[in-house]
Amino acid sequence: MMTMDPVVQPRARRPRPKVVTLTDRAAERVREIMDRAEKPYAGLRVGVKNGGCAGQEYVLEYAEAANPLDEVVEDKGVKILIEPKAILFLIGSEIDYETSRLASKFVFHNPNETDACGCGESVTIVPASAGD
Repeated sequence: MMTMDPVVQPRARRPRPKVVTLTDRAAERVREIMDRAEKPYAGLRVGVKNGGCAGQEYVLEYAEAANPLDEVVEDKGVKILIEPKAILFLIGSEIDYETSRLASKFVFHNPNETDACGCGESVTIVPASAGD
């Protein structure tokens, strides 16, 4: 007697949360910067590098093209390309743009930060665990 194995349907995957999100102010500022750039860019590249008195610094730069392993996030009409080595450091972060009397800058609200230097230029970040 021939038995038929039941067809196993793959479970629908739940949508992955975005690694980073932008506030309305940050998205507006990125669009302004990209509109005034000297040439068209693929998006804004976000990363983390070693440096500063607290150990790490956020990096923002124009991205001419997406690298094969970049995490691509689109939020509020802005394309963000996240360097692969920065993904676990940035999970759950929100990028804001703040203007004060003395400065205007992008600010990261990162739940993975454990410390920051007094000048606000560098941070200590613990990578999110794979189960998060």
